[in-house]
Amino acid sequence: MAMTDPISDMLTRIRNAMAVDKRFVDIPSSNMKKRIAFVLKEESYIEDFIFIKDEIEQKIRIFIKYDHKGKAVISGIERISKPGRRVYVNRNEIPRVLDGLGISILSTSKGVLSNKVAKRFGIGGEVLCNVW
Repeated sequence: MAMTDPISDMLTRIRNAMAVDKRFVDIPSSNMKKRIAFVLKEESYIEDFIFIKDEIEQKIRIFIKYDHKGKAVISGIERISKPGRRVYVNRNEIPRVLDGLGISILSTSKGVLSNKVAKRFGIGGEVLCNVW
């Protein structure tokens, strides 16, 4: 059976791994998921990520970041734009998550970027998810 929303599946796997205090989570790979993982690492929401090549498919292993008390750095992650309802913003409408404490991940003409970088470039796009 084909998956209708692979990005939502990725976010749910990360959320579930954090709920049971896993060190890492494996996710089926795609170019969009690689870029989302890169933005999460760039903004220090995850430790790191690596690519694992199986005989069948390539996977992304995301290492979840925890603070000194053992609590996950990501306290919330939610999907905004869904297959049934796409959410697009222009450069003046880029959302601020928790008054700048979180980030939005956008798919723009320059690639997948955080809301801070998209605002610096002065471009809008599709709002994929919010992370705080």
